[in-house]
Amino acid sequence: MRLTDLRIHPVKSLAPVPLRSARVEPWGLAGDRRWMLVDAAGTMVSQRQDPRLGQLAATLPGPGLLELTAPTGESLTLAAPHGGPLLPVTLFGLPFEAVDAGDEAAAWFDKVLGAELRLVYQDRAERRQPMPTPTSLADGYPLLLTSTASLDALNALIAADHPDDPVRGAPVPMGRFRSNLVVDGSDAWAETGWLRIRVGAVEFRVDQQCGRCVMTTLDPDTGARRGPEPLRALARHRRFGDALAFGMQMTPVGPLGEVRVGDPVTVLESGPLPVPYGPGSRSE
Repeated sequence: MRLTDLRIHPVKSLAPVPLRSARVEPWGLAGDRRWMLVDAAGTMVSQRQDPRLGQLAATLPGPGLLELTAPTGESLTLAAPHGGPLLPVTLFGLPFEAVDAGDEAAAWFDKVLGAELRLVYQDRAERRQPMPTPTSLADGYPLLLTSTASLDALNALIAADHPDDPVRGAPVPMGRFRSNLVVDGSDAWAETGWLRIRVGAVEFRVDQQCGRCVMTTLDPDTGARRGPEPLRALARHRRFGDALAFGMQMTPVGPLGEVRVGDPVTVLESGPLPVPYGPGSRSE
């Protein structure tokens, strides 16, 4: 098995950044989901509330820098606001504090989206307490892994469920699932029985399957909803408790280092995993 795709999402719910290599930190890949948008009440705003967020690019042009770009070409470069004022925020009902990125960032989002939002920054993992493990602004755990074999199997289920409707039966691309690591060379759904794996030289604990949400039905390039899939197929074929599962949530356990596209993936321990804790657990 090999690692075939590697991505970070610098701002939660904005477009991903493909990488050839990434440094693994205790709370996730370096630069992944360290920023997010909140409304006037401090509540996280994602593509659930505004599908246009997926069309905004967020890249890391240099150490401590974030560059935002709208489809119209308007851009803004910010420095990470270490030591700035703290805002009380909530992420899926859990309160904590994050660093306010300032009025210039808020004005930029108001201009490109016509919405009054604040951009906030997580300067250290300890801001999010209590959590099962040190975590960035990801929904529940530091990383998400998916496999090409499982996506092929899911797309076969989708096609079989819509034999007379080529639009609804069209394959769903991997980008809908917003994973960090994509593995090729496994059997379909094999990852649901992994407890511990090694990617290159870095080891990970596999915590649970990921419950999916409505964001998987959105076209990330346009923000348009593409019908009920893949949620309909997951509800029919991959339901665990109340969750519709695809992908595995993971935590780095060391030794830490870099992972690279092409790295071998080795299963170190297998066994049964707990069911997902609910929808929306790490898909933004």
